[in-house]
Amino acid sequence: MNSVIKKSRTTLASFLVGAVLVGCGGGGSGESDSVYSNGQGVAGGLDTATLSWNAPATRVNGDGLAMGELKGYVIRYGQQADDLDNRIEIGDASVMDYTVGGLGNGSWYFTIQVVDVDGLVSAPSEVVSKTI
Repeated sequence: MNSVIKKSRTTLASFLVGAVLVGCGGGGSGESDSVYSNGQGVAGGLDTATLSWNAPATRVNGDGLAMGELKGYVIRYGQQADDLDNRIEIGDASVMDYTVGGLGNGSWYFTIQVVDVDGLVSAPSEVVSKTI
């Protein structure tokens, strides 16, 4: 389908930075762990994961994609990589980071999709994870 939004290779690579993080132990120091490269990746505090990404620049068919054509993003997450049963909708395309809170112990998996102004949704990014 040439009308579905394509994540540029740069966007996907940026989102995948820090794909596997070891979460904080039960030390209670209040410090947050973070792994970033060029400001993108997955990070967070004791029970959070902060996701960051870049907006895509092209569609599947190679046509350019302007910021004005983007509506927002959908983050899906869960504790099984093949069953991301939680969903967060971000209705502002200029937002390119989000902190998911209230995460319990264990591994958490995340993907992101882009939504354009016509309601078309991209395929999900590759799964990234964080262990709390």
